[in-house]
Amino acid sequence: MTDSCLFCSIVARDIPADIVYETDAVIAFRDIGPQAPVHILVIPKRHIPSLAQAAVEDAELMGEVLLAVREVAEREGLAEVGFRTVLNTGDDGGQTVHHLHAHVLGGRGLGWPPG
Repeated sequence: MTDSCLFCSIVARDIPADIVYETDAVIAFRDIGPQAPVHILVIPKRHIPSLAQAAVEDAELMGEVLLAVREVAEREGLAEVGFRTVLNTGDDGGQTVHHLHAHVLGGRGLGWPPG
C-alpha cells in the first residue's frame, strides 16, 4: 500500500466507495465517473502500479483479478449479454490512477474501436 494512492486508500477504507465484491485479494467498486450504465473497477488489494509492473510472482493474483471480473459481470447481469474489460496501462494508455485496475463496462452496446 502506498499512502498517496487513491485505490490503496479505498482498500484501507480511508475513502468511501460503493463496494460490490470483495475477497482477501481483490476488491471491486463502482466507478465515480461511469462511462457505461455498469462501470465497476476491480483491483488487487496489494499495490501494483500497472500491468507493465506486474511480475511473474503476481500470476496468481492477476488470475484472481480476472476471476473477480467474471464474478462481478455475472452479479451485474452482464455475463449473458456481454461486457468489456479494459486494463489501461501507463499515461499514454489512459491510466489515471497508478494502481492496476480492470474496468468492467456494460449495460449497453459498446462500439469498436474504442476512444
